[in-house]
Order: sequence, then C-alpha cells, then structure tokens
Amino acid sequence: MKKVALYNPYLDVLGGGEKHILSILKIFDEEKFTIDVFWDKNLEKEIKKRFDLKFNTLNFTANIFKDKNKLNKWKILKNYDYFFYVTDGSYFFSRAKKNYVFGMVPKKKLYSLNLVNRIKLLNFNFITNSKFTQGFLDQWGIKSEVIYPFVTDKLLKKNETKKEKIILSVGRFFSRLHSKKQTQIVQSFNRLIKHKEFSNFKLVLAGGLKKEDSKYLEELKQVIADNKSIELKININYEELVKLYKKSTFYWHFTGYGIDENVQPEVVEHLGIAPLEAMAAGSIVFCFNAGGPKEFIIDEMNGFLFNSEGDLTAKMLKTFNNGLLQKEIIYNANKTICDSFSRKVFKKNVKDYFQI
Repeated sequence: MKKVALYNPYLDVLGGGEKHILSILKIFDEEKFTIDVFWDKNLEKEIKKRFDLKFNTLNFTANIFKDKNKLNKWKILKNYDYFFYVTDGSYFFSRAKKNYVFGMVPKKKLYSLNLVNRIKLLNFNFITNSKFTQGFLDQWGIKSEVIYPFVTDKLLKKNETKKEKIILSVGRFFSRLHSKKQTQIVQSFNRLIKHKEFSNFKLVLAGGLKKEDSKYLEELKQVIADNKSIELKININYEELVKLYKKSTFYWHFTGYGIDENVQPEVVEHLGIAPLEAMAAGSIVFCFNAGGPKEFIIDEMNGFLFNSEGDLTAKMLKTFNNGLLQKEIIYNANKTICDSFSRKVFKKNVKDYFQI
C-alpha cells in the first residue's frame, strides 16, 4: 500500500490552511493511500468536527520533527511515496520519493534560499493556495503550483433555508498575523445599523478560538458591550456553520483592512475559504480589496470588493435596494464556485498534478 505523510507545525490551529492541505490528503485517502501525520496528539475527531473531513486511514504518529536525532527522521521519511510539509521556515533533507512544501503564507522569512536550504530543497516542489501567494514566492525565487481548495457540495445544494437579516463573518478569533479584524467589523456594523434599511439586522461572528487567544476575545466582548444585535459563535461544528451560511443574507470579510498588501502580504487574506463558502451558500459577499479574494470576486458581478468603510456602506445600501442585482450576484457567485471551486474540479486538479 502506498503511503503519504504530512508534517504541519501549525496543525493545532485547524484554520483554512489546515483544511486545505488535509483536503489534498483526503484525495490520496480515496485513492487507497495510507495517510500518516507527524503529530503527538490524535486530532481526527477535531478534524471531522471542524472541517467535515473523514478519512479511511488517518494515522497520527510520533512527531519525528521533535526528535534531535536527524538520522532517525532521514530513515523514516524514506518509507513514504509522498511527503507534504507546511513550512515554518525551517528546511531539512527528505528521502521520500516525492516531496512538497505547502506555502500558504506569503511571508518572506519563511522562504530563505541560502545555499544550505537550496541543497535541502533539491528534491522538493512547492505548492500554494492562491495566485496571490504564488506571486510573492515567484519574487523570492521560488516556482510553485497553485492548487485551489474546494467548497463542500453541502453548500452548493439548492438552498431551502429562508434568508434572515443576518450579516455573517467567519474567521478565527485572534489578533496576530492575518487577523480577521472582528473589532473593526463590530464598529462598522454599529454604524451601519444607524441606516434604517439595516436597523433590524444582526451580526454573527463565528470562528475557532484557542486558549492563548482568550484575552483577545474578552477585549472583543468589551467592544460589543451590551449590543443584543451581535452574536458570537465560538468553535461551532461544521454542520452549524453550514446552517449559518445558508440563512445569512450578507457576508463580510475584513482581513487585511487598512494594510498595504505589497508591504505586508502575510497580513492580508492569502485566499479566503470562508468567503468562497458564503458565496456557495447564496450569501452576498463583501471582502476588503486585498490579497486572495481579488482572484475570485469580480466587483458588483459575483460579490463586492470594498476599500473603506464608506465604500462598504454605500455598496451595502445599493445592494439592499436592488433586488435584481442581488439575484444576479447570487447566480454569478454560484457559477464561480461550480466552475472553479467545486470538489469535482478540486479532485481532478489534485489527481492530475500529483499523478495518482
């Protein structure tokens, strides 16, 4: 039986990047490969709950990358047909038959090409999540292949759920790296509901939370204060999230808000799986005009890109008052997902690129 291994030093985050690389491994799983993950804790239940990904063979094995004996790592990796590594900037030799670095964050220090690293990377190829990330890797001397993620068919099925007066935003609750900017979202919502068209709307913020980010959540709650129109949904399972997508009329994505993507590309959205999921579920998506979302959103055609809070408010009001525009946006968004981000397209892309 052929074998695949993964080492992702960020695995406990279980964010969009983790879903993406695990989804690639799921295709290998369907092709009868054995999947091993170098991690000291079994996360299979959390992966099923968070991502709705269930494997036939997903083995969590001792994390050899914590082993100071480098020779041991060298011996073990030779047993694999494919090896995937989500880079944290450290590189190593691998004896697996085929080796891939998954570059999901366009942060220059993660891709240092000094002489030693060039030698270590001789038998590695790079894959990445978006043309945005790929463009920066190319600037830094690294050629890569883009493999877009997919959106579950559950969201693409005809929506029988009645839309409610909900603005949804999905993203991990944390203030570091590419923060989802929930504080700015709350502040913008508070100003939006002063317009009569949105006075009865509710804001729902959903996402994962790690213990070390609890302080950020408490600070966010202070900003929300006693506003009963704002709800927090913490660490909900994927089924609950699907229901939220389906009943939300609008979706907001503020990642990268106020950031120059050319100066700090790692801080803006690298792709944006949550906006894609919202589009599939018939929510009208508004994303800050930076990073990955610009690859799949055509402004005022299948969603909206905004440059400022004033721009967002103006486009929200325009859309609210134009039922025909809403229908066109929803139709075109669904077509975008079906054409480029369906599971069928994803599976073909994975099988073709990795030749499995």
